[in-house]
Amino acid sequence: DPHYPCYPNFVRFLNASPLFVNVYEEDGFEFRLEDVKKRIGSRTKAILINSPSNPTGTLLSPAHIKEIVELGLPVISDEIYHALVYRGKAHSILEFTERAFVLNGFSKAYAMTGWRLGYVIVPPEFVRPLQKIQQNFFISAGSVSQWAGLAALRKAAPDVKRMKSIYDQRRQYMIQRLGELGFHLRVEPVGAFYVFASAKHLSAKSYDLAFEMLEQAGVGVSPGIDFGQNGEGYIRISYANSLENIEEGLNRIHEFIKRRRSEGRFPEKRLSRK
Repeated sequence: DPHYPCYPNFVRFLNASPLFVNVYEEDGFEFRLEDVKKRIGSRTKAILINSPSNPTGTLLSPAHIKEIVELGLPVISDEIYHALVYRGKAHSILEFTERAFVLNGFSKAYAMTGWRLGYVIVPPEFVRPLQKIQQNFFISAGSVSQWAGLAALRKAAPDVKRMKSIYDQRRQYMIQRLGELGFHLRVEPVGAFYVFASAKHLSAKSYDLAFEMLEQAGVGVSPGIDFGQNGEGYIRISYANSLENIEEGLNRIHEFIKRRRSEGRFPEKRLSRK
């Protein structure tokens, strides 16, 4: 926590109870092993991890992944953003254990969100049970999507490389501008396409702040509270848009903050604009 909002809903759908482990910006949004151990009980079935993370854009280090594996529980690893890493390397859980379930797909790596094409890698004994679930829930992915995915695997490597370079340019620009606007980024997001910025200096209620930005500045950001209680006070901003639109959006946020400060709504802070 913070976490992708759908994870706990998936768990509850199975009549199970999700337990959360808080992660903190001062730790690079990496878990503290002692906190993980405290959440493990006799009924714990698995541990779910996500690296690069949505919403923080941060990576789990190999040492932390190894610590999770050594706890002896099955690990579910969401690796959907593995292809979008700009500094360092995203390590797969399969580098450390075969007793794991890997979730991945084409939506992020190949910009194919609308094609709804994904896959799961599982231990051999779970292939048949998952096949039964597949047959009853959705039968199969559409044939058109499968052909498109095959084309992506065969031919899209240059496009992915170019896309990553463009994302990285946007990422660096957004980090710089957010710093100039007074947002606190103690840890650099190096994967996915999100910046999870502390806005506690502006408002303790991220939901209220996000909707004020939407209604008064015309800029959509996600309130940190959407990603769990430990995300309160943050906002998630996506750079999956053109650099021109990102610049315009940040300019609008700049004007929004200045206007609210002039009204006495936010603490005074000198803002720079380039």
